[in-house]
Amino acid sequence: MQRTEAGYRVGVVGATGAVGREMVKVLEERDFPVAELRLFASPRSAGESLIFRGESIEVEVLGDETPTGLDIALFSAGGALSRDRAEAFAAAGAVVIDNSSAWRMDPQVPLVVPEVNPQEAFRALAKSGRGIIANPNCSTIQLVVALAPLHEAFGLDHVVVSTYQSVSGAGNKGVSELSEQVVALFNNGQPVAKAMPHQIAFNCIPHIGPFMDNGYTEEEWKLVTESRKILGIEDLKLTPTAVRVPTFACHAESVRVRLKRKVSAKEATAALHNGEGIVLQDRPAENEYPMGFSLAGTDDVYVGRLREDPFDDHAINLWVVADNLRKGAALNAVQIAEVLDEGPEE
Repeated sequence: MQRTEAGYRVGVVGATGAVGREMVKVLEERDFPVAELRLFASPRSAGESLIFRGESIEVEVLGDETPTGLDIALFSAGGALSRDRAEAFAAAGAVVIDNSSAWRMDPQVPLVVPEVNPQEAFRALAKSGRGIIANPNCSTIQLVVALAPLHEAFGLDHVVVSTYQSVSGAGNKGVSELSEQVVALFNNGQPVAKAMPHQIAFNCIPHIGPFMDNGYTEEEWKLVTESRKILGIEDLKLTPTAVRVPTFACHAESVRVRLKRKVSAKEATAALHNGEGIVLQDRPAENEYPMGFSLAGTDDVYVGRLREDPFDDHAINLWVVADNLRKGAALNAVQIAEVLDEGPEE
């Protein structure tokens, strides 16, 4: 990955999707050194353009021929396309940062959250690397950002997490479905469920992704396997439940963390305060705690409602909120590119 004086030649694959659009926005907001930006999408997006730094850039239809001349390719076009095309982009010279689940558990592909394991990204550039870096699942990212400083200070024993995931986690179709269902209900109409297994308007659905033989969904099990890989704890005990809720932006998580020694709320707060990318909002007496409606468009992971477990002096309970399209996807991908730009630690 060679940076010229003008910067990098960057491609965004899946540029017209919810995350792809956010990637373009984040690249501009963070003033990432882009010398040239190319946007790719399916034939459905033919003729569309996106604005970047005041310039209208036409979206290219991604055909069978792999584009050349790219330094970085940000992928957000689904697992099937990533499995089919990411290696070809890497072979053509681009470092691929992939937002799908396609490569996350490949032992040769680093799974990176820059606040937690930034140096792992450079494994992709080594001779044994595949030129691909995986972006974790949105819920995993905010969880491990909160867990990492607690693990460093006290050691993790067992984590129980319940997620409350906004409809934007299902993409543009999820956002549209909630909007359409609310309008239908307020007009005495019949809400139609297509993107989700049931009506989401004014409802919570304890079902995200296909169910597995063990009774958990694939979305839930990602939290287990991805957290283990990112934190470097192969046997981490993590019990997940994933719930889709009728909000448009941000995912929330209720987390019970059992640690390897007795820990007070004050000690846990101090550890989290020192954690990278974490903002504490924890003044419940003043009704201050993280809420998605006020945190959409923000970049940090917000933690509040931190309290000791009254029945286990090794356990702490907390509430974690982050914007799933930004920190949970687009921002994390761009931050990985920033890590590569800065170079490995000496």
